[in-house]
Order: sequence, then C-alpha cells, then structure tokens
Amino acid sequence: MGRKIADLGFFTSLGIILGYVDTLIPVFSGVPGIKLGLANLAVLFVLYRHGIRSAGMVSFIRILAVGFLFGNLFSIFYSLAGGFMSLSVMALLKKSRRFSMIGVSIAGGVSHNVGQILAAMAVVESPSVLYYLPVLLISGVITGFCIGTAALEVWKRIGKEYE
Repeated sequence: MGRKIADLGFFTSLGIILGYVDTLIPVFSGVPGIKLGLANLAVLFVLYRHGIRSAGMVSFIRILAVGFLFGNLFSIFYSLAGGFMSLSVMALLKKSRRFSMIGVSIAGGVSHNVGQILAAMAVVESPSVLYYLPVLLISGVITGFCIGTAALEVWKRIGKEYE
C-alpha cells in the first residue's frame, strides 16, 4: 500500500509538472487549445500499473491543479471533459488486450479531443465548433502516438519493477 501511495504521489506530481511544461510549448496549428498532452504520460503509466481508479484520481487532481495554477475555469471544464472521455476509452481498450500501449494512447489522444469538442458544443450551444474536429483528430493521432511511444519506452525500462 505504501508503494502505491508513493507511486500515485509521484505520478500526480509528474503530471502537474508535465502539464505546466505543456503550457509553455507553443503548437502552431491555427486551432486554439492544441497541446502535446505530455501529462498523459503519467496517466497512461498509472493506468497500466494501478488501473482505472488510480489513473482517474491522478488525472482529476492533475487537471484541477494545472487548471487552477496555470489556466482558468474554462480550461478546467474542457480538460475534465477530455480527460474523462480519454481515460474511459483508454481503460476499455487496455482491458480488451487487443491494443498496444501506443494504440491505447492514440485512442486516448483522439477521444480527449472529441470530449473537448463535445464540451465546447455545450458551451457555445452550436455545432459550429465541429469545424475544428478534423485538425483535432489528426493532432490526437500524432500526439497520442508520440506519448504512447514515450510511455512504452519508459515501461520497457522500468515497468518490470511493477510486475
């Protein structure tokens, strides 16, 4: 139990730090809000190590901390919508055992963006934000692949300690 608490504290802190770093990296896409999703490294690792409940807790705390420290209420709302959808999809795909960590991460990146679009549609009460969806889907695939590849490399190096 002590090891799990230490892990969750470490990965929550790592997620907050990576979330902050994400705010510093400009992504020039013409679409507001596109980020690399570096904090998903921590969430993905916790999902594989400790399961959906722990990953959800890390994700929720990280979103609130990063939102209150470096964002605003809208960024928290959008991040919670995307984070909830992303974690749900990643957990289902992981549980199916048919997808690699990279595939799970790609689906997480795409579903995070879909969750944010759905939240934006609710806020503006219009489907007009769907205009951004193609770019967001592509960015979700690219960033999900990058994050999944990085997470898999870390898992290969230190994941055996957890098995």
